[in-house]
Amino acid sequence: MDYAVTVDQLSKTFGTFTAVDHISLTVDYGEIFGFLGANGAGKTTAIRMLCGLLRPTSGTGTVNGFDVNRQYEKIKPSIGYMSQKFSLYGDLTGRENLRFYGAVYGLSNSRLKDRIAELTAMLELTEFIDRLTGPLPVGWRQRIALAAAIIHRPRIIFLDEPTGGVDPVFRRRFWEILYSLADEGVTLFVTTHYMDEAEFCRRISIMHQGKIVVMGPPRQLVAAHGLPNLQETFIHLIAERPVDG
Repeated sequence: MDYAVTVDQLSKTFGTFTAVDHISLTVDYGEIFGFLGANGAGKTTAIRMLCGLLRPTSGTGTVNGFDVNRQYEKIKPSIGYMSQKFSLYGDLTGRENLRFYGAVYGLSNSRLKDRIAELTAMLELTEFIDRLTGPLPVGWRQRIALAAAIIHRPRIIFLDEPTGGVDPVFRRRFWEILYSLADEGVTLFVTTHYMDEAEFCRRISIMHQGKIVVMGPPRQLVAAHGLPNLQETFIHLIAERPVDG
């Protein structure tokens, strides 16, 4: 497995609407790769295909060595996935949610106990781990959701708008945590529409109307277009695209 993720001409249509339009890319193991684009650009649909949750209409791809068309059921247990909406059980505590997801991934009771303790310390959850998750502030809920996504130590984690609704200070701390995971060799595939978050990625791809407009290291893309920052580069690239893509 040379790459954590490979995608070749991957597409998804819903009736006459094309959500993802023949995208191609590769992501290295241990890389932080960003999918940048406005809401509706096709980022979430692409993520769901790569996570084995949605069948592609055409094209090919692999995730952790598994084929997205034929081995999607094998993809799911081999990755971590954190959706843009809080997906845990609000009437359970953080610890109970982690026990549930750990059991789903097949962790033994002793291993699960140790892993929950480890994640509680790493994500600074001591004050919140035994509270119901539903009433918690969104930032703390997202930390628990991240803990659930990585409880089985996956080599690849997909994060779909993981810091939506979180204040800037908390977002920066969240990214510090993601960097620590990348330092351990974990691949992070992140969708975002925050320009400051995109700058944390080793490479980004900018999506618009289901297509990848451009791809590369953020600073390199900014320099190539002679603009002062990534936000203006993004606006420039999207503005010059035809309305129909």
